[in-house]
Amino acid sequence: MSVSAVPVNLGDKLSQFNELWSQKKVAVLNDYEVKLAKLKGEFVWHTHEDTDELFLVISGRLTIQLRDTDVVLEPGELFVVPRGVEHCPVAI
Repeated sequence: MSVSAVPVNLGDKLSQFNELWSQKKVAVLNDYEVKLAKLKGEFVWHTHEDTDELFLVISGRLTIQLRDTDVVLEPGELFVVPRGVEHCPVAI
C-alpha cells in the first residue's frame, strides 16, 4: 500500500478558495472526509441524522447555537455536535 508522506497545510488549503459556507475536502480518514470551510454570519438550523459534526476554529470566533444553549469556540478549540442534535453555526 502506498502512503502519501505529504502533510496537509491548512493555511495553504484555505488560501485556495474564498467562497463562504462551501466545504472543501482536504483529507479522508476511514469513512470520514475532513473538510475546511470559511464561515461568516449565520447558517441555517439543521440536523445530521447519520453522523456527528466536528467544528474546529482556526481563526475568528464561532458560536454553535443549540436549542438549549450556545457553545462559543475560540481559535484552537473544537466542538462535536452529536448526530441528531439540531444546531446553527454563527461565525463572527
